[in-house]
Amino acid sequence: MSTYTGQKAVVVGGTAGIGLAIAERLVEGGAEVLVTGRNPVNLKEASARLGASARVIASDMADLTAVGALGESVAELLGGAVDHLFVNAAIAEFAPVAAVTEEQYDRHFAVNTKGAFFTVQRLLPLLREGGSIVFTTSIADTTGVPGMGVYSATKSALWSFAQVLASELVARGIRVNAVAPGYIDTPTGGTQGLSAEQRAAFKEQGDATTPMRRHGTPDEVARAALFLAVDATFTTGVKLAVDGGAAQHISVPKD
Repeated sequence: MSTYTGQKAVVVGGTAGIGLAIAERLVEGGAEVLVTGRNPVNLKEASARLGASARVIASDMADLTAVGALGESVAELLGGAVDHLFVNAAIAEFAPVAAVTEEQYDRHFAVNTKGAFFTVQRLLPLLREGGSIVFTTSIADTTGVPGMGVYSATKSALWSFAQVLASELVARGIRVNAVAPGYIDTPTGGTQGLSAEQRAAFKEQGDATTPMRRHGTPDEVARAALFLAVDATFTTGVKLAVDGGAAQHISVPKD
């Protein structure tokens, strides 16, 4: 296991799934971590799992007042410069284009794009030179998954932002990269608002269309994110797919 002793990290959206897996690996490696989330149950459970090396705080990325307060909390609770920033918080509601409402559209962009943009903007002054930012995007931004139109668009916008940010921050030695998960076994299965039957069908579809014929685990994405954040010291502006080959034009084996 990698050693992160003496390093400080912020995981936005780190109380469940991929974000929690990133935070757990950081804590296990000796890092000092601040984790954010919205769900009170997840906040409590994450605090218990991560222990004293992590500060777990409530923060809503869709609320710009909360984003401003997050910067103050990071400065106060971590003290000094931050080494790594992981931008992981997002929502994904399944709906075909014909059924998407204006409220759904605005909600997705408020969190996944606007919230991420201004969170990074607020925390940039706290990121030390030579640090790193890792975004969680999705293979949905290139694969045209039915029912994921708005979500896919928000992730495409996020990746565009990451690429520009990589150019703007290279002079400070800050590397900016992204992981693009495929079908991952998270508590929500990657989407909100589905029935148990719909979620089971979505999982079956994911397994069938992934060349490795399974879902990935949050820890597999976490390891890729931490590689980009810490070990990939000559890599910036890269999006690394963690998807079992789903977006790589690899033939799916027949049963």
